[in-house]
Amino acid sequence: PAPIPPALDRQLRPYQRLGAAWLWHLRAHGLGGILADEMGLGKTAQAIALLAAAAANDGGTALVICPASLLENWRREAVRFAPELKVFVHHGARRLGAPADFAGLQLVITSYGTLARDRALFAGVGFAIVVADEAQHIKNPPTKQTASIRALRTSHRIALTGTPVENRLSELWSILEFCTPGYLGSQGDFRKRFA
Repeated sequence: PAPIPPALDRQLRPYQRLGAAWLWHLRAHGLGGILADEMGLGKTAQAIALLAAAAANDGGTALVICPASLLENWRREAVRFAPELKVFVHHGARRLGAPADFAGLQLVITSYGTLARDRALFAGVGFAIVVADEAQHIKNPPTKQTASIRALRTSHRIALTGTPVENRLSELWSILEFCTPGYLGSQGDFRKRFA
């Protein structure tokens, strides 16, 4: 099991504990992955359990990237499930100005669009964990959003999505290229072998 803070652990359903344990296992072995539960099953809670366990054990700053419409939901859920985390929403007029500004923050939440606009700032920070929520937003390899998220420096990458494949199998390659760079080979090789 993941070393989830007891107050948060009591709020999780058994399958959410199992999901958090799986995410913790991936992290312990230096692997990224996709949590592809269906909508409404608590992917956010499972990810927050991972982030809280990591903050309590290792420290560092975690980054969550999500659609702008979900920023407030992520902030609210972080406060609900892990009130001990120091959280900052980097968006709109409230944005950090330099990599040093991330020091002391345990969770930074931003949108895909803001990440692309502030790519140079984020590239200067080493993150403990990066979580891509609604990861279908990075299903197209040539977009600025996808390039920006792949440029992030981190040792652990997790994607959350209910739809890892919407139209083409190559979308799965794009998301996994973020989670585990190089694991499925080049895009061309993947297309020849699988798509």
